[in-house]
Amino acid sequence: MIARIRGRIELIADDHIIVDVGALGITVYAPAAQLATYHVGQAVALFTHLHIREQDISLFGFATAEELQLFDLLLQVDGIGPRLALNTLSTLTPESLQLAVANDEPALLTRVPGIGIKTARKILFQLKDKMAPSDLSGLGLRPVSDSDAEVIDALTGLGYSIVEAQRAVQSLPKTLEGVEERLRAALTQMAP
Repeated sequence: MIARIRGRIELIADDHIIVDVGALGITVYAPAAQLATYHVGQAVALFTHLHIREQDISLFGFATAEELQLFDLLLQVDGIGPRLALNTLSTLTPESLQLAVANDEPALLTRVPGIGIKTARKILFQLKDKMAPSDLSGLGLRPVSDSDAEVIDALTGLGYSIVEAQRAVQSLPKTLEGVEERLRAALTQMAP
């Protein structure tokens, strides 16, 4: 099993990078938010998961051991393959996924393309037992309210990624009330 890979980025594509490890260039699939931080020539060290099927061998890489652990947990859910698990971690931050499990919020998971309400409930049901209580407590995050969901929808409608929108909403002061006020504050915060 390949547990870790270290090398220089040779190519960046939509869903993967090619890592030059001496005489070999290895394709490594990674979450979208992680890929956005890379540039060609950058040195990387990734925690990896090697997935072997009948006709395919794929390597999935993550910047942190926590992300790899969440990926492995998602793979243990019936009906979740490596592409959908990667898509989940590309759409949601690890903290958002943990928050969804801790607060039993299937609506957060349905934001992931390819996950409907039934699959979201199945993920929550199966992960709740597999995540340690310490993983689910002390996250410092609050549940996503209906107004927060509306703000996230508005931000993604304006072209921001769901990860950016969720981070902006989580960092808003609790004293702000109303969708318009929260959206205005989020946009001000996200402005360059």
